[in-house]
Amino acid sequence: MTERIKVLIVDDSAMMRRMIKAILDTAPEIEVVGVARDGQDAIEKDRQLSPDVITMDINMPSMDGMTSMLHIFKQHPEAAMVMLSSLTQEGALSTFEALELGAFDYVAKPSGTVSSNLYIVGKELIAKIKAASLYGQKMRRRGKLQRERQPTRDSRLTPVQPIQAASPAIALSPGTARIAVMIGVSTGGPSTLMEILPKLPHDLNATVLVVQHMPAAFTASFARRLGDNCNFPFAEARAGDRLFVSQGLVAPGGIHMVVRRNPVRGEGIVRLTSQPEDTLFTPSVNVTMDSVLEYFGQQTIGVLLTGMGDDGADAMVNVRKAGGITIAEDESTAVVFGMPREAIERGGASIVAPSYRIAGEIVKAVAKLS
Repeated sequence: MTERIKVLIVDDSAMMRRMIKAILDTAPEIEVVGVARDGQDAIEKDRQLSPDVITMDINMPSMDGMTSMLHIFKQHPEAAMVMLSSLTQEGALSTFEALELGAFDYVAKPSGTVSSNLYIVGKELIAKIKAASLYGQKMRRRGKLQRERQPTRDSRLTPVQPIQAASPAIALSPGTARIAVMIGVSTGGPSTLMEILPKLPHDLNATVLVVQHMPAAFTASFARRLGDNCNFPFAEARAGDRLFVSQGLVAPGGIHMVVRRNPVRGEGIVRLTSQPEDTLFTPSVNVTMDSVLEYFGQQTIGVLLTGMGDDGADAMVNVRKAGGITIAEDESTAVVFGMPREAIERGGASIVAPSYRIAGEIVKAVAKLS
């Protein structure tokens, strides 16, 4: 019989501890081995119980979840942490910091620190605990995750010199993008993007579009965080945004970001739409990447990174068939090897590379298409 996933629940609210336990008790693969009322209690319970996965509330009195997480990682480096955060700007910033410090993933409480409707995210919580357990097993097998981490601003990458592409039927204004890098990512995405995007040069001759599966309340803060750490500006996409070189846009949560042709000026612009409504994720990588391909054609670079499921895999196949360049993250660094694996198995990846090499592959792809 397969061993059950041992989970420790950490939350200062007794009601939340009961609700989380009730949700996890519905999953036969999961065993709640203990609960902790605050960060200090979590450190002691982790020492006693050695759980596979810890659900950690971020906002707690006495010792918050972030501080507790760092102490637990010192005594139990292979612990997999799923953070529970509030759907606020402060909650978003704390969540991104936790992910950068080593948390596996997060689940946003739907209505604040104490959410009586937590059951709404019950399936998501169970799925992420299962994924966190698999990730922890991978770490234990290897002793540590084998990532060749490079400095954030890697001067050894040769900057791409902007080169004018062939003029389209309608002349585009200077700085308008003729090449698009479209990146799709889900579970494990924020920390992986922080490893890749800051390595791209300030004069990248392409626009960069990112679809990260994330709640609507988080995407603006995430875009600002990327902008603070990258060599060119990032922003949450808005309807009507024009696509410029050396610029990044992050799809807003809860709505699809698509690229359409401005009928007057001929340039690509962003549209936001609720259609199609039947996608598993909104925003959808497939929807955005297919729209990018429709406008940019062979000048599309599709990139698919860590994530559960197969969103983006079919669009990667479409990009490769159309003559674009496609890059999928290798299993050796993918936090969850779901989305990139599907792209690879369907023949949608012309390049497979670990995360620490993907920035370099993007630079080479842009240079090839310029």
